[in-house]
Amino acid sequence: MASHFSSVLQLTDLDDFITPSQECVKPIKIEKKQGKSLAKIQIEDDGSYVQVNQDGGKQKLEKAKISLNDCLACSGCVTSAESVLITQQSHEELLKVLRNNKENATEQKVVVVSVSPQSRASLAAYFDLSSSETGRRLTSFFKCLGVHHVFETSFSRTFSLLESQREFVERFQRKEQDSNSLPMLTSACPGWICYAEKTHGEFILPYISTTRSPQAMMGSLVKGYFAEQQGLSPQQIYHVAVMPCFDKKLEASRTDFYLEKDETREVDCVITSGEVQKMLEEKNVSLNDVEPAPLDTLFSSVSGGEFLSHAGSGSGGYLHHVFTYAAKQLFGEEVKDLTYKTLRNNDFQEVTLEKDGVVLLNFASTYGFRNIQNLVQKLKRGKSPYHFVEVMACPSGCLNGGGQVKPKPGQSPKELLQKVEELYKAERSLSPEDDTRVAELYQSWLHSVGEERTKELLHTHYHPVEKMKNGLTMKW
Repeated sequence: MASHFSSVLQLTDLDDFITPSQECVKPIKIEKKQGKSLAKIQIEDDGSYVQVNQDGGKQKLEKAKISLNDCLACSGCVTSAESVLITQQSHEELLKVLRNNKENATEQKVVVVSVSPQSRASLAAYFDLSSSETGRRLTSFFKCLGVHHVFETSFSRTFSLLESQREFVERFQRKEQDSNSLPMLTSACPGWICYAEKTHGEFILPYISTTRSPQAMMGSLVKGYFAEQQGLSPQQIYHVAVMPCFDKKLEASRTDFYLEKDETREVDCVITSGEVQKMLEEKNVSLNDVEPAPLDTLFSSVSGGEFLSHAGSGSGGYLHHVFTYAAKQLFGEEVKDLTYKTLRNNDFQEVTLEKDGVVLLNFASTYGFRNIQNLVQKLKRGKSPYHFVEVMACPSGCLNGGGQVKPKPGQSPKELLQKVEELYKAERSLSPEDDTRVAELYQSWLHSVGEERTKELLHTHYHPVEKMKNGLTMKW
């Protein structure tokens, strides 16, 4: 089975994906105790581990399972944990929860599905529908299965864009006092984050934005504000995100997005665009034949029954919105149209703001592993000229994520990607500052919980990972 994770998680030429048939366990480590000899580990014929004591007595040792939080995205048995995640976070898990809701009246879960605009565009291209029409039919399909609410992450992305804008301006203003404040590197791509934490650790992490991704923002909204408004505990909600890449499963598994007090994740399950297509096939349903349903507007960017999006790239438009905001806030310049200059390739572009021959802002978008490697090397040599970089693991960004629907027979990947881009960009754009419903939530929800709690709900932290040493040491 080929790896579905982004190439950034496949370090060098090694494929870090192992099929679920190969069990992944942590190596067993015996702690040294002063004055006592070490016990010996013996492997039995059935593959079990046994501790042999000095007196000859044996004690069977339990295997410690590897979770995605332990995964180093290297090449070894440890990475089969990713295949375990595929099993734990799959459309089958969603269907299991929905079946349990029908069969067990005492343990009902309120099921919420949050659909990304990139996934919607991918499915729209496959079924030859508009993006908004696809959203209406997906809403109908999920609700027929027993899902209670279908939201979309353009709404939560507005929070991400607003917080990214403010974070950049704050970093720019302290650049003289803090050499690690710039360039600010985006944090919405979990493949890039995983690579940064596990490969470059403490060097690169200070540059990465602390702003949550749209998926993680929606996790806060659903398990926080929505749960409170519905009179539910976070545990009573099962939150599923439909995303364009498998790397988002890594993000959902992070301990940073686990609510210790409520013993639940903010996003319980991530399924990809391709997995939604598989669900339709398993039900012998074509999206073309599904009767559309009204869109849920609570956590969706909708106007007149049509979805709204954001200007800029198909990966969220971070460069576009941070650039225009910073130009106005820092230099009083109104920028309406951005001019992108292609550098090494189409996945490496830059935008500059100049005044009287002086470069005031220098931004770039860097997609794909090779461009990311070049960026990191420039940073390490102190030769990066950028103030801000939109970083994405996949070539062509999120619209080309590994979890997107695959081309039909006779259709090239390039043709499909072009169609997906056209459908994505056909939606009317909305400036983050003009979203009145998001502004209301800042007032009614976030201001009421205080500044510290707001920071916790909208931002996160990243952690350097110590590499495996002699097959024993692992830290997340």
